[in-house]
Order: sequence, then C-alpha cells, then structure tokens
Amino acid sequence: MKVLILDGGKNFGSSGGKLNTLLCDVASSELEAKGYEVIRTKIDDGYDIETETKKVLGADAIIWQYPGWWMSEPWIVKKYLDEVFMAAAASLLKSDGRHASDPEHGYGTGGLAVNKKYMISTTWNAPITAFNDKNEFFEGRGCDGVTFAMHKAMEFCGMKALPSFICNDVVKNPKVDEYVNAYRAHIRANF
Repeated sequence: MKVLILDGGKNFGSSGGKLNTLLCDVASSELEAKGYEVIRTKIDDGYDIETETKKVLGADAIIWQYPGWWMSEPWIVKKYLDEVFMAAAASLLKSDGRHASDPEHGYGTGGLAVNKKYMISTTWNAPITAFNDKNEFFEGRGCDGVTFAMHKAMEFCGMKALPSFICNDVVKNPKVDEYVNAYRAHIRANF
C-alpha cells in the first residue's frame, strides 16, 4: 500500500511549520514500520504539478497534514489542491455526478477514486473545547465540521475518510510529546 503525506506546514509569520513536519515524520516512520510505501511532499518547498498528479493518482491513501489558519488550511494547501487535483481531474472524476435527465440531484457522486482513502490531521492554537463545546467558538461542530470543505473535496473525488486527528493549543499550551504519542497511536489504529 502506498501513502502520500502532504505537509502543509507553512513558514510564515510566527509559524515555522515545524510541528506539522514533525507529525509527517511520525506518520512516515509508523507507516514504514508497518510495511507501507510512503511518499511525501512538503508543499511550502514547491512542487511540480505533473509529478504531484502522479503521486496523488498512485497513492492508496493521502494524509493531509496542515495547521488551521483563519479557520481553514493555509493558502498553499488550497493552491496545491486546486492545481494538482484539477490536473488529475480526468482520472479522479467521471463527472460531477448529475445526469441530464435529473440535473438537480446527484451532485458530488461522480468520483472515480472510490478505492482511495484520506485522512486529515490538523494543528490548531484553539483548545479542544473551542471545537466540541456548543457554547464555544466552533459551536460544537468538532474538528471534522471545521474541515468540512476539505472532506467534501475528497468525497467529490470518491475517496473515503479515515478518522481525523487534531492537535490543540499548540501555541499557548504546547504538549509536543503528547501530540506525538497520540498521533503514533492514531496511525497504528487506522492504518
């Protein structure tokens, strides 16, 4: 099985992207120990669209690793998604899923990547209560509710989600050893 790990950490402002790269290293070592072939891209280092398209199409699973910035992924991750997945669209999509006989229904069901899986792993300064408490900022929507657009982009291609992973309070109350241990367990349990 081949896993593509996409490191969306960005060197910008006060962020060096180091925690996201560390988590990519953790995932790589755990997966390789299980016999998986791991390929990686550090998006901030630049990439060739054709090469990345081949990586996406050849992968059995994709791990999206990125920080939550302004309630979403960094712009480099969205740019990668737009450029690479558009270049791969002919192989990922039959259509948008709708049919001429019923153009109002079926949108999002034309994905061809039904044998691929993906996982979203994110890092946030927000504490976990901001995600899970209905009276806090994200209104109890959880990590998957906040990363809804990325989930839908992968589902549009036909991919199936693996359980997401989240690190919280990474700036104001960092607990790197806890994040690493929890992520090791998460990778072991889901791959």
